[in-house]
Amino acid sequence: MKGMVFTEFLEMVEDKFGWEIAEDIVDESDLPSGGAYTSVGTYDHNEMVTMVVALSEKTGLDIPTLLKAYGKHLFGRFNALYSTFFEDVSGTFDFLKSIDQYIHVEVRKLYPDAELPKFDYEYPNDETLVMIYSSKRPFADFAEGLLMGCLEHFGESIEIHREDLNEANGTEAKFTLVKVPESVAAD
Repeated sequence: MKGMVFTEFLEMVEDKFGWEIAEDIVDESDLPSGGAYTSVGTYDHNEMVTMVVALSEKTGLDIPTLLKAYGKHLFGRFNALYSTFFEDVSGTFDFLKSIDQYIHVEVRKLYPDAELPKFDYEYPNDETLVMIYSSKRPFADFAEGLLMGCLEHFGESIEIHREDLNEANGTEAKFTLVKVPESVAAD
C-alpha cells in the first residue's frame, strides 16, 4: 500500500485519539518499517492491519468501526489534496463511476506499482448504483467508509447496502447505493 494511506491513518489517530495513542500503536505493533512512513513509499498492508488491531485494543472500538471512520477521514483528505478529481463532477454517482476509469488511471501514472482495488459497476436504474469492490486486501470496511465520506461530501440522501461476497473476509463486497426520494429524505 502507498505510504500516504499510512501517514494519513496516523494523522487521523493523532487527531481523534491523541499523539500518545498514535505513538503507542506504532511502538507496540513491532512493524517491519518501524512505523516510519513516507507518503510515496510502499508498505505491506499487514502493517495497517496490525495498527488497526492495536488501535481497537487501545480504544475498545471494533475494527469495522475504525476502518469506516478512517475511510471517511481519508475521503476528506483526498478532496483537500486532489481537488481536480472533484471538478466537473455532478454528484456521488458521477464521482464513483470515475474511480476506475479516471482516478485510478491517474494514480497509476504517479505510482505505477500501486495495487489498487477494482470496482465493477451495474446500473439497474437511474436511482441505483451497484459497485462490486474487489481487492487483495481485507478492506471492504475501509471502502465503505470512503463511500460514506463521498456521500457526506456531496450531501446527497443515498442509502448504502453492503453484501460481503466471500465469507466476510473483506476482500470482495457488493455495495448497492440507492437514492432516497426527496420526500422521504425530508421526513
